[in-house]
Amino acid sequence: MIEDNKSVSEMMSMFFQKEKWDAHFAYDGDEGIEMFKSDPESWDIITLDLNLPGKDGMQVAKEIRAVSETVPLIMLTARDSESDQVLGLELGADDYVTKPFSPITLIARLKALHRRAEIGEDEEGNQTEKTQATSDFDVVTEHFKLSTKTREAFFDGKPVEGLTPKEFDLLHTLANSPKQVFSREKLLELVWDYEYFGDERTVDAHIKKLRQKIDNVGAQVIQTVWGVGYKFDDTGIDSTTEV
Repeated sequence: MIEDNKSVSEMMSMFFQKEKWDAHFAYDGDEGIEMFKSDPESWDIITLDLNLPGKDGMQVAKEIRAVSETVPLIMLTARDSESDQVLGLELGADDYVTKPFSPITLIARLKALHRRAEIGEDEEGNQTEKTQATSDFDVVTEHFKLSTKTREAFFDGKPVEGLTPKEFDLLHTLANSPKQVFSREKLLELVWDYEYFGDERTVDAHIKKLRQKIDNVGAQVIQTVWGVGYKFDDTGIDSTTEV
């Protein structure tokens, strides 16, 4: 937890202990990024306050994502900082919690995010080897193949690089039901594991980042259904078209 308010850190420390989690705390941005970079593979999940002394949360998030595109990251933001929330998501946060927050709510969000991140790991906690054998993919469409085992996605054999845990889950949810329209509320429930509380920015920001990464290797397959939500459709795509 990278959080400059020691009262918040002390409060959460008690809740982490109750969950039997091994928690570490940094109290400014410089200390937080230094702690992370010292052993990036050792951290299962990070909570990051945006308003930090030293390097602010935005800069810390950017540096974390430069080192690891997949470590689960939850940002803590002020309730009235809508632009910060959107920017934080665009910088690679998987979720955010607004202050003041309920410790139980944060614990629930952490558990949901960690469950999703664990799916792609084998019993030893190591990433499985890459493969493109069709039998190893549990979602196969006209142009896409996705494996929840290796947490990989391919467009016509080209890997969609740098997907965060939530971006992969979002793509998998949509691609697993081609042409089905999902509302933002339903995507929050399916991908983020919590019920809709009236905030759609989380979904929209992740869709934007996911589209950018798909654009790097192929045509756009995530379509907006105005007034309803989003759907996956890769039928009729000319994969030779430059994007």
